[in-house]
Amino acid sequence: MALIRWEPLREMDSLQREMNRLFDSLTPATDRASNGVAFVPPAELDETPEAIHLKLEIPGIEAKDLDVQVTAEAVAISGERRHESKSQDKGMTRSEFRYGSFRRVIPLPARVQNDSVEAEYKNGVLHLNLPKAEAEKNRVVKVQIGGQ
Repeated sequence: MALIRWEPLREMDSLQREMNRLFDSLTPATDRASNGVAFVPPAELDETPEAIHLKLEIPGIEAKDLDVQVTAEAVAISGERRHESKSQDKGMTRSEFRYGSFRRVIPLPARVQNDSVEAEYKNGVLHLNLPKAEAEKNRVVKVQIGGQ
């Protein structure tokens, strides 16, 4: 029987490569035109004892082109940034803007009252105020202590 030398750094490197592959499969690539998703808007989530505040940066889209659906556990936002067609006889046009549809589902850290959500869309930022469900606000959990 041959002895094999254990190399923990090599195993950590292998683990890091596997984790990178996993995260690469979960995050959107720069070009996802093949599956119809043009971009994923960045989000910011802030939790207070009374509510969850969610902001999404979605510039260049009108409020009528956004669809926001809220369940007790998650928020789904979808929309489309339409390409503006321009005709030019001379010169060249270069655009780094991303056009097309997007869909983002954000799981919430606590249950919310989805029938009391307030939304505001201003300066390309969507603000959602998601009040927590009463059970979440006053929830006290008794912790059992193991021992002798």
